[in-house]
Amino acid sequence: MHESSLMHMARFRDQFLDECKGQALLIADLGSYDVNGSYRPLFERHSWRYLGLDVSTGPNVDVVLTDPYCWRALATNSIDVMISGQAFEHIEFFWLTTLELSRVLKPGGLCCLIAPSSGPEHRYPVDCWRFYSDGMRALMYYAGLEVLDVYTNRQSTGWQDDSGIWQDSVVVARQLEKPFRRRWREWLRYRCRHLLLPSNRTPKIDININGN
Repeated sequence: MHESSLMHMARFRDQFLDECKGQALLIADLGSYDVNGSYRPLFERHSWRYLGLDVSTGPNVDVVLTDPYCWRALATNSIDVMISGQAFEHIEFFWLTTLELSRVLKPGGLCCLIAPSSGPEHRYPVDCWRFYSDGMRALMYYAGLEVLDVYTNRQSTGWQDDSGIWQDSVVVARQLEKPFRRRWREWLRYRCRHLLLPSNRTPKIDININGN
């Protein structure tokens, strides 16, 4: 877990969750496998529960997702806060993962996604994408979420671990109350989404967040 990513996630916690210190929150971390650090210490509060999600068993993984595009282990509208850092560049069909994120997030729930806009290739086992602010914004709109904050960190120096090379993009978004027709369309899309995948592609990939 690089230094700048921890800073961005701490900023999200302080700016958007400060008023929720005493509330019971279920905070799910997509791509939580701990190689060289994790976000878990940032969310250690008496009333908060941190839930690590990844496709591989290992340290800091509480729930193993057998399919990154269909999270059968998580119920619809069950998560208060969804976080993810340094994972989306490794997810081949990241827009499908975002639809799952939207499905499990409660109305009014928040998400914070962090992904690099730059940096060298680092395959875990694949490295597919880089994201800019506009791309993060578009992804949230696609998933039906309201964008609250989005930016790309251009600070390239000053980090002890040289993590400025990644120039992370960060988006914070909120789940909206949705009318019945919208919820019905999303349910139908959820049921049919695997038809969008190539028939020769097995959708099981490593999404651990600590490769960079």
